[in-house]
Amino acid sequence: MRTIFSNEEVAKLRQNPCVFSVSERSVNYTYEFKKRALALHAEGVSAKEIWRRSGFDLSKWRKDYFRGTLNDWKNIVKKHGTDGLLKVGGIQYDRGPSKTEKDTLKRLELQVKYLQAENDFLAKLRAKRAESNSGRMKNTHS
Repeated sequence: MRTIFSNEEVAKLRQNPCVFSVSERSVNYTYEFKKRALALHAEGVSAKEIWRRSGFDLSKWRKDYFRGTLNDWKNIVKKHGTDGLLKVGGIQYDRGPSKTEKDTLKRLELQVKYLQAENDFLAKLRAKRAESNSGRMKNTHS
């Protein structure tokens, strides 16, 4: 059974920098997110963790959605290379480098939002690590 998103959920998903477009029945992800998700998964990060790190509420999707989506993207890359990630179901959603300024601007804005979200996540992670390490004695001699 497919997931159906409410108007509020669609609005929230639209604000996520990893989402290129969204409707009540489907989410289309940015090319950058797809490439980064595949790279993280190759490094051993679980599919669910990739979506969680990217700011998604995981409770709405089926349990196997994340792994299945990554497997679909892996198959596309095997058949068509990474450029194949620019097309979903034969319809070109995220057209990659575009010939029009408006499309290029939107693409760059989405990329900046994604990188900012990733930097925010890493900053929080560093802060947590620093906090947990602050009580430890370091074995350094000067």
